[in-house]
Amino acid sequence: MSWIVQIDTALETASVSIAFDGKLVAEKMNTTQKDHASFLQPSIVELLAIATISITQIDAIAVVNGPGSYTGLRVGMASAKGLCYALNKPLITIGSLQIMAAAAIEQVGKNDDDVLFCPMIDARRMEVFTAVYDQHMNILTAPCALEITKDLFVNWMLKKRVYFFGNGAPKWKINCSNENAHFITLENNSMIVSTLAYQNFKRKEFASLAYSEPAYIKDFFSPLIS
Repeated sequence: MSWIVQIDTALETASVSIAFDGKLVAEKMNTTQKDHASFLQPSIVELLAIATISITQIDAIAVVNGPGSYTGLRVGMASAKGLCYALNKPLITIGSLQIMAAAAIEQVGKNDDDVLFCPMIDARRMEVFTAVYDQHMNILTAPCALEITKDLFVNWMLKKRVYFFGNGAPKWKINCSNENAHFITLENNSMIVSTLAYQNFKRKEFASLAYSEPAYIKDFFSPLIS
């Protein structure tokens, strides 16, 4: 049996949730991106009260490690590591694109071998963080940052229908005219996070507290202050 606290501050909407044996028990959400840091700790306290457990009964902390907002990823990772260190609990990391793909597969169904799934996260300008998965969650294109062009993923769409989704998909939609491209809006991902975190927990696939870091994919540059 396991209680897992799950932190996701990768994108515009942040969520903190608690799950028992992979089943979502409760969650809190925040839609103001600049407030993600102040939102986390009070929300965890509230969720523990809802679940009627103490923080020492938590078995692991799971965090979404990106790609996504650089600031959001650092906030989530720092909070998760701090809790793991203080409580002596394992850290579980889960990728944003993996979560989105799993949510889309759950939403669309997985009974068609001619369908692929392509999550897209806005990476500013005309770039997206993206990957391609089949219905069994096999990675066909590894997570990367790509510039949107009219020929993007054209080879995949020659023989397969491809579902595109995420906050980067609208930029691609206005440039895409392929009949095999389908665009969907994802529903809440927290249940998927609970499932994936529990799978990692059962397999004891834990991240290193010392060396784990956000999956930025692109290098982070900050302007010099004179």
